[in-house]
Amino acid sequence: MLNLATETDIERLRQAALLLEQENARLFRRLENLVAQLAEARGEDARSLQLEIACLKEQLASRTQALFGDSSERRPCAEHEKTEERKEPRPGHGPREQKALPIVEVVYELDEPDQMCPACGGDLELMAGQFGEADEIDVVERSFRIVRHKRQKYRCRCGEKIETALGPDKLVAGGRYSIDFAVDVAIVKYADHLPLERQVRQMARDGLDVDSSTLWEQTWHLSRHLLPTYEANHARVLSSDVIAVDETWWRLMKKGASKRWWVWSVARDDAVSYRLLPSRSTDAARTVLDDYAGVALCDGYKAYDVLAREREGSDLTLAHCWVHVRRKFVEAEPFYPQASEILDRIGQLYAIEAKAKRASPEERLARLAALRAKQSKPVIDEIRTWLMTQRVLPRSALGKAIAYTSGLWPGLVRFLENPKIPLDTNGVERALRGVAVGRKNHYGSRSERGTHVAALFYSLIESAKLCGVEPRAYLREATLRAVRNPGTATLARDFKSPEA
Repeated sequence: MLNLATETDIERLRQAALLLEQENARLFRRLENLVAQLAEARGEDARSLQLEIACLKEQLASRTQALFGDSSERRPCAEHEKTEERKEPRPGHGPREQKALPIVEVVYELDEPDQMCPACGGDLELMAGQFGEADEIDVVERSFRIVRHKRQKYRCRCGEKIETALGPDKLVAGGRYSIDFAVDVAIVKYADHLPLERQVRQMARDGLDVDSSTLWEQTWHLSRHLLPTYEANHARVLSSDVIAVDETWWRLMKKGASKRWWVWSVARDDAVSYRLLPSRSTDAARTVLDDYAGVALCDGYKAYDVLAREREGSDLTLAHCWVHVRRKFVEAEPFYPQASEILDRIGQLYAIEAKAKRASPEERLARLAALRAKQSKPVIDEIRTWLMTQRVLPRSALGKAIAYTSGLWPGLVRFLENPKIPLDTNGVERALRGVAVGRKNHYGSRSERGTHVAALFYSLIESAKLCGVEPRAYLREATLRAVRNPGTATLARDFKSPEA
């Protein structure tokens, strides 16, 4: 009954929305007629008034889209957006080769009464080495255990000295939980996004009685050993000639503190670093970028521009993202079909970039520089000409898209000068997905210490992914090295698994 009632309510809302849309359309038609009559009576040009009405229509439609539509940025593919080479067909849902799994063989034999031929009644003979084989993937339940470390004691006959054998490496002296346990808790929370309370319930089902405060203590002690690695990772990112920067919000669930904090992300091709700060101000951007010298690829957020102007004459240069430009024109296209011209040309830029991907890593930059000079530059000139010849209301969606693009133009064309500069900030946005999923699952941090721990683990885990390194093995080895030699930093790009 509940489902039926819900479906009925949805249908009523849909019908009401359709009626409202029809009424709005009728009122706009009436308004257009009245405006035209008024302009004719006054001897005025009705074109500017018609643009105002079109702008109102657009605003109403955009609000409707925001409430009821999807947020996809996909458009029908133009011919020039299709790659020259056909993509390999995607594999179906058949069995995948599982190279990492151990193989356990189980042999099945006929019961003695069944070892008789059903045709003649004779005895069946065993065919040595012949089997009918079939594989299945099984699961081994996770289990916990108490490892009792017995450190042997020794004494001298003189009675003056007693020596005790060394024990295992520990996060904290006298600690009850192993390094592997702490790493597992951190991976499950910051890579698999499972809150500590949910981990407690899972562990209880597996026989371990523990509370969330204990799990938090383990991640805190682990983070203290990994702090030099975290700082070294941040320094490595800022040592790159070109970085991408972006930010997203984070919730701090602490009484008396600002509820909304910000995750500032800086990334290069093989590392990413996060800083969690209480604001999205220029001061915060200054803290994150520090004295960075190089090209910072970003969106149109003003804090970056203010920081660059403050450091005018320094080595900080801003480049801007074409995906953010594209989004503006995607939003305008339903109301201004001419926006498709810009979207098609942006598609041409990406098609040109794709040609360089076929080159070897050693030749890619040279190939990209040549393609950009010969093919991308004319497309950019066409985009610039188109922007300068449009006549639209400044506050319309197309007017805002044109103003946004024109305002960032020097940074948007900077990729033509340097083949290391990507067209967009998609890389750093992908790196923020883990943060966004974690925020959705465990809502944020309960303390400022929690924000620092989250920034550290997200930085190291996401950097490991970028380097193709298994995060659990990386955190474990980096921790062991730091425990044995305090202050040791182990970067993901330099990590090689001991088992490799």
